[in-house]
Amino acid sequence: MFSKKKGSTKIDSLIGHGTTLTGDVQFAGGLRVDGVILGNVSMADEKNGTLVISEKARIEGKVQCSHLILNGEIRGPIEVSHYVELQAKSRIVGDLAYKTLEMHPGAVIEGHLVHVHNGKREEVSPADVPRTEPKKA
Repeated sequence: MFSKKKGSTKIDSLIGHGTTLTGDVQFAGGLRVDGVILGNVSMADEKNGTLVISEKARIEGKVQCSHLILNGEIRGPIEVSHYVELQAKSRIVGDLAYKTLEMHPGAVIEGHLVHVHNGKREEVSPADVPRTEPKKA
């Protein structure tokens, strides 16, 4: 139904702007949230659960998916089995467990980062994060 610009991820369901859903949501395939969810969000299929959260969207509850593209807000613990993209206006209040993380400047995390590799969880401290200096012109 809806397509994502990057890659070939198909968005099967949409929670539109102005919509507030209270209760837990379980989705299959791809889910785009432009509204508000007050409850837990989880994928039905362990291998295929892409969640896209737009700039004005908010989730208050636990989130579990395989791929997450966030530009809005999540208040609660997050577990992503594969890939997370935190865009510039994203905000997380809670811990984030991930395998691969891409974080754009401006993204905010108020919680712990937990890297999951081969089923092993390793908390990442700020001292462990590599710093890169801007290239001089």
